[in-house]
Amino acid sequence: METNLALLLLLAPLFGFLINIFAGKKLSGNLSGTLGSLAVAISFGVTLFFFLQVNNTGEPVMVNLYTWMKMVNFDINFGFQLDQLSLLWLMFVTGIGTLIHIYSISYMHDDENIHKFFAYLNLFVFFMMILVMGSNLLIMFIGWEGVGLCSYLLIGFWYKKHEYNDAAKKAFIMNRIGDLGFLIGIFIIGYLFHSVEYNDIRNIIASGEADIDMAWLGIATLCLFIGACGKSAQIPLYTWLPDAMAGPTPVSALIHAATMVTAGIFMITRLNFVFDLTPDIQHIIAIVGAITSLVAATIGLAQNDIKKVLAYSTVSQLGLMFMALGFGAYEVAVFHVITHAFFKACLFLGSGSVIHAMHGEQDMRNMGGLKKVMGITFATFMISTLAISGLPPFSGFFSKDEILMTAFHHDKVLWIIGSLASIMTAFYMFRLVFLTFYKDFRGTEEQKHHLHESPGLITFPLIVLAILALVGGAISLPGSSWLNHYLAPVIANPAQHHALGTTEYMLMGIAVVGALIGIGLAYTKYISKAQVPPQDSEITGFTKVVYNKFYVDEIYMAVIVKPIYAIGSFFKNVTEAAISGFVFGLGRAATLIGAQGRYIQNGSVGFYLLIFVLGMCSVIAYIFLK
Repeated sequence: METNLALLLLLAPLFGFLINIFAGKKLSGNLSGTLGSLAVAISFGVTLFFFLQVNNTGEPVMVNLYTWMKMVNFDINFGFQLDQLSLLWLMFVTGIGTLIHIYSISYMHDDENIHKFFAYLNLFVFFMMILVMGSNLLIMFIGWEGVGLCSYLLIGFWYKKHEYNDAAKKAFIMNRIGDLGFLIGIFIIGYLFHSVEYNDIRNIIASGEADIDMAWLGIATLCLFIGACGKSAQIPLYTWLPDAMAGPTPVSALIHAATMVTAGIFMITRLNFVFDLTPDIQHIIAIVGAITSLVAATIGLAQNDIKKVLAYSTVSQLGLMFMALGFGAYEVAVFHVITHAFFKACLFLGSGSVIHAMHGEQDMRNMGGLKKVMGITFATFMISTLAISGLPPFSGFFSKDEILMTAFHHDKVLWIIGSLASIMTAFYMFRLVFLTFYKDFRGTEEQKHHLHESPGLITFPLIVLAILALVGGAISLPGSSWLNHYLAPVIANPAQHHALGTTEYMLMGIAVVGALIGIGLAYTKYISKAQVPPQDSEITGFTKVVYNKFYVDEIYMAVIVKPIYAIGSFFKNVTEAAISGFVFGLGRAATLIGAQGRYIQNGSVGFYLLIFVLGMCSVIAYIFLK
């Protein structure tokens, strides 16, 4: 029964994909959306069943379908592992995925290719589930590559716009860089442990009997981290994620909240027992995460596209999660993954509600005053903004505070960096809220005339996610963490959680004061002084540098892309010249020989007989004179 349910859990989205991709044109848009949503909802229901079962028994559900590869001392099974970590991930992947599918029924209602959209969404969820459920690294790699393919399809879904195609290709290619590192890491792990099965690797390490080459293990974990940098958008492979805003807003919510960008955190947490053996690589992970968090938060200060602000906030929050991973606080990182999934999905879907009301407008400079006509969208957006800003009692306060507290006890410099990024987060998020929902409307009269609250299929997911963003922190309250207890079986070396004392309360106070300072600065600038960001041509100084994202894309283009194009063009020309010269040279030689030969083929029978006789004489002379 467990095998059948596990297959139903996995295959329901795949059936949704197949129905929509092959029969979607014959279905109405609402029916396509309903079938797609139902497929993911079924997976959520089955996940909930397994979640309750494992929560009660504590024993994971192992489903081994068959032996995939069999070699000398090296077997790879095609199986699935439903333990505490994978089920926790599946809960928010399928749960939030269902809400995003429901939202998309209304949001994409008028799109002529709505059936393809739901097919791609279902396929995206299917591959993310493969990634999470696999019992070994190779099955994870299947899902890893699958979500990369689906991100390409969904980011470039509106393919008639050239810039959207460029964004899709950028995401796909940049992820291939990280994926190469991930694949090399898998090969090295397989070489060191003669297995890629999670349980086998963990047992070998726990036994202490294996003679592991620590230098090679360090290279392996570094390569795995490079793969995580690609999927989870860390420096230097982060620039694809903001451009992923080219896709429809539900895609942004799905990628940024529940699926693709969390894959790197999942992979490192899944292999926590391996990364614990390489503390130097863990320190690198913490440093990269902290720097990414600060850089992305700084860029977010000057963005005017509502989705770009949220995109850079995602990169920044992911940086905080990686900082926690680098400190070995895997439970804390997972906690922030969950709360971030709640409030970031709500924020992205809320931005989509605003864009829907504004008929495609995404520039916050052309918004304002929307809370008067979009009460539900405003309320849910405000709750999620308070959560991401880290104010109590909202969920983000508890998870972000845990990360900063962990950083304080491990590395004071990284704690300062993380705290600065958090203050910036509060500023730019309330900058977004004030520019979008407060003061007077700054758009056109036509836009103002058509402003309205979004329909129920859009507002219902917003309400559910806002409630989760409000109360989600309850799963890991200080001193009474259900989450830490739940994850204990899959974390080899649980982090030391300090008792709440004077230092901890002081750190909480500093975090709250920092958030209030960021909110206060935003209020002063955009409410009290009623400032509106200048137009692009008027931006100067350091603000222009930040607005242009520190010109990182331009640097990559000049240093990497253009030289590769030049080298490719050089070899293309050389190859074409060599091939053309050889082929056309043969043609010219044949033409020349033919031109000379036609003088011989002149139609004179006497001449032909003369040549025949001379030839025969030559043959006879050769035979008798040799």
